[in-house]
Amino acid sequence: MKKIFLFFLFGGMLASASAFAQSAEVPLEEVAQFGRHQPIGVAVSQQGRIFVTFPKKKKDFDYSLAEIVNGQRRPYPDATWNQWDSTQATTRFVNVQALFVDQNDALWVLDPANPEDEAPVLDGIKLLKINLATNKVERIYRFEDLPRERSGLNDVRVDVKAQVAYLSDPKLAAIVVLDLRTGKSRLVLQGHKSVMAAPGFVLRIDGKEVKDKNGKPFSSNVNGIALTHDYRYFYYRAINQTKLYRIETQYLRNAALPAAEVAKHVEEVGETGISHGMIADQAGNVYLTDSPNHAVRRVTPAGRLETVAKDGRLHWPDSFGLGPDGYLYLTAAQINRTAKWNNGQDLVEYPFRLYRMKLR
Repeated sequence: MKKIFLFFLFGGMLASASAFAQSAEVPLEEVAQFGRHQPIGVAVSQQGRIFVTFPKKKKDFDYSLAEIVNGQRRPYPDATWNQWDSTQATTRFVNVQALFVDQNDALWVLDPANPEDEAPVLDGIKLLKINLATNKVERIYRFEDLPRERSGLNDVRVDVKAQVAYLSDPKLAAIVVLDLRTGKSRLVLQGHKSVMAAPGFVLRIDGKEVKDKNGKPFSSNVNGIALTHDYRYFYYRAINQTKLYRIETQYLRNAALPAAEVAKHVEEVGETGISHGMIADQAGNVYLTDSPNHAVRRVTPAGRLETVAKDGRLHWPDSFGLGPDGYLYLTAAQINRTAKWNNGQDLVEYPFRLYRMKLR
């Protein structure tokens, strides 16, 4: 495995991650409030339309996917898709997780169909492509060639040029490569060190270990992912470790390569701390959330790790969306503050909110 370490030269010496040069921090702006509805995924179209996902719960839940209009949630693409019906999981949302707007301004909606981390509803697992000009679903991918009963799809990025989607699956500990032309999908780098949570690694946020009432710690294998705008590099990482990895997409797309050969092309970018969501911008920066420090960081094309924003309101910053207005949008999911991870005590600071920061 190749290693390309993040670095910052200081007095001719290689500095540690904590000593990296810091950029001027950007102020955080509130975009919308969601009451007790927990936001997870976010995406912004090329026309500035904002979309947010909300995980299926037994209470404090109504829409899986909403468009935010004048600060208010509207079910998207319509109310019917957002009306849960266990008998119609193929054409209704079950538990929408992630969103992505591609370079043709189509909205991709990932529904792993596993509410509250339960076993997935098999016929509900799907990836939707929605035409934002018509607000109609154009195609649905079902992942029928994956071991769906054990899956837990988490995030998605789409290469419209090569007609390939890349997804993270922490349950299967693998990257999923989906051929958008044929609908066929396959697992890549499954079980590789780069996609795995570090053994015994326990998240510690605000001075407290993130564990449930039985003492079981929160743990996730490969989770956050990012695809550079030239489609050359795919960045990824597990939550329960501190390293960032990348691989050239040509090696992920080549189905003829043996697993061992693909693994040879994994590059260890370096230490970036704890992170959940990621996104890449047109300039080649890769943005990462940072829960322990209530911050947003980025890795620049030159390999510098910079702090973009730091704000006490960023409780478990989760997902990013880039707007045409030069703003970076992000959700604060507050997962570590929910009752599950606090012996049944709800420590969430309501209302849940969507934020943004001006990058240029």
